[in-house]
Amino acid sequence: MHPVHDIDALLLLAMALASKRKPAELFEIMAAVDLIQGAIPSEGKLCEAFQRLSMHGLIGEVEGRFTLAPDAQKIITGLPKKADTAERVFGVKAGLSAHLAHGEQVLAVPTVAQLSAAIAAHRAAGQGAGQNLLMPKPKSAETEHKRPGHWRKPAGPRRRT
Repeated sequence: MHPVHDIDALLLLAMALASKRKPAELFEIMAAVDLIQGAIPSEGKLCEAFQRLSMHGLIGEVEGRFTLAPDAQKIITGLPKKADTAERVFGVKAGLSAHLAHGEQVLAVPTVAQLSAAIAAHRAAGQGAGQNLLMPKPKSAETEHKRPGHWRKPAGPRRRT
């Protein structure tokens, strides 16, 4: 697969994260892209990346949801488990450059409007009233100075009379 773009590797990693157990919807893939990179690329670049990956037989579509093809799963499973994001993207890019497409592939490409709607849905979900239970709770100034539980002053030594 030539040329290999950073967004192709990022999209493949995000799809692997979002579609572990079942094919992922577009807004789940956008949430994974945002989690991995911290920002979501433009709809045009994402559409081009979907087209390139689909053309080379690395992603597929099942009932409007997207999943990794077996060749893409082999690329993802070959990555080191404890690598940081930059190393994982570099590993995926190396796997993509070595990948050879086999025969004619069915294209699974969302439209720009579908991608825009998925990005908007992800951003709306992030601004909602839901809480992320994995985030630590903020501490106020009062709770930082107080000790937890009941605390009493230790008794001094006893005097004999």
